[in-house]
Parts: sequence; C-alpha cells; structure tokens
Amino acid sequence: MTDFRIRPAKPADIPRLETLIERSARELSRGFYSERETESAIRYVFGVDSQLVADSTYLIVERESELLGCGGWSRRRTLYGGDQRPVGEQDLLDPRRDAARIRAFFVAPEAARRGVGRKLLEACADAAAAAGFLRLELMATLPGVPFYQALGFEPTDTVIDVLPDRQPLRFVRMTRDVIG
Repeated sequence: MTDFRIRPAKPADIPRLETLIERSARELSRGFYSERETESAIRYVFGVDSQLVADSTYLIVERESELLGCGGWSRRRTLYGGDQRPVGEQDLLDPRRDAARIRAFFVAPEAARRGVGRKLLEACADAAAAAGFLRLELMATLPGVPFYQALGFEPTDTVIDVLPDRQPLRFVRMTRDVIG
C-alpha cells in the first residue's frame, strides 16, 4: 500500500482520530490484552494528545478521505497517554541528552501490516532528527512490540500502569537511535 499521504493532524481531525483509535485498539489488541484491559486502556490511556496536534507533531496517514493511521513524535517529556490522562510532564526535552518520544501510533485494522505504520514511523524519525534528536523512546503496547522490534527498537523494561479503575495494564519501554 503506497497510495497514501501523511500530513499533520489538525484540531478538526480529532473526532475522526478518536474513532480510529478505539477501533484499532479493540481489534488489534485481541490476543494481547483482555477485553477489560482494552476497554480500560481506551478510557484512560489510548486517545489523542491535543498537545501533539498543537505542536504539529501528530501525523495522519490517509488515502483520499479514508483515515488509515495516526501517530506522532514529541519534543516533550510526556511518554504516553491521551488528553484524558497524559503520563509525564509537558516540559521540553533537550535533544543533546534526551530521546524524542514516539507517541500514540494506531492503524486502521484493514490497513495493518501494509506499510502504514512503517512509513509513519519513518516520517516521525526524520522529523525528530531534523529537530536535533539522536534517540527515540516509546512506551509500546503489547501488540506494538513486534512492530517496533522489526524497526530496530529494543526493549528496556516492562511497565505495569495501574489505571484509575484499578486495572493493571502492561507496556514495554523501548528505544533506538533515530537512524534505525
């Protein structure tokens, strides 16, 4: 699948993005998270971080008017979470010593394993490199771990985030050089 374009998300895109994120999470998390874990994650973790949209670092992949995926990178300390519950401070990172954050990647189930996520990650890595960053860091969901490993990310530790409804949710912190 190469007939798509990547562009920065705009505030008007947020409702469509939220719908894509919920659909992606529900379908692509099967076999990795229980239904209860997935629904809790949608409520408290998976969602658009409007600060990324405001920073013009949250990207959309689309073909004509069809939304195929979304994801971004950040020069801010926040590592994961949407507007409903960002995890980490919003202060700026120092590219000389900190890793840029890869954030909130979601792909439409019908576009999974068709190059959408790979192209999106390349666009984010290129933008982070242009901003002076040498490393990338992310908090991967369990279904995302194989994707990120295939793109050169290495796990550094496993994190269990206990969500406000007391549901524990497992993530894997991962890093790689900007040039992967």
